[in-house]
Amino acid sequence: GYGHTGPDVHPGLTITQMDAEALLLRDVGNAARGVNQLVTIPLTQNEFDALVDFVFNLGATAFAGSTLLRDLNAGNIAGAAGEFQKWDHAGGRVLAGLLQRRLGEASLFQTDASDVQNT
Repeated sequence: GYGHTGPDVHPGLTITQMDAEALLLRDVGNAARGVNQLVTIPLTQNEFDALVDFVFNLGATAFAGSTLLRDLNAGNIAGAAGEFQKWDHAGGRVLAGLLQRRLGEASLFQTDASDVQNT
């Protein structure tokens, strides 16, 4: 289910590829709406995309209370970028996969659109 969580997820649940893709579209849409509702400054496309990924993974509630959002809305873009990697813990431990995800989000967040190459 591409990381879908919620009360509709339970042990033994089976979903089709079509259902998984529909859930992904819904969940990404929810994350995008969360970013649009919470961020009060203009964003580049890369900043927006990185934040949507972050909110998709952590939820809008965590983002709403984060120093990342506080720094961002205050115009402290560098400070906000430095906050991504602080969200690399689960169960009180640093998880390598989460750290890599956060570093990727931070990298995208800081990438100027003119630096992105189409492949």
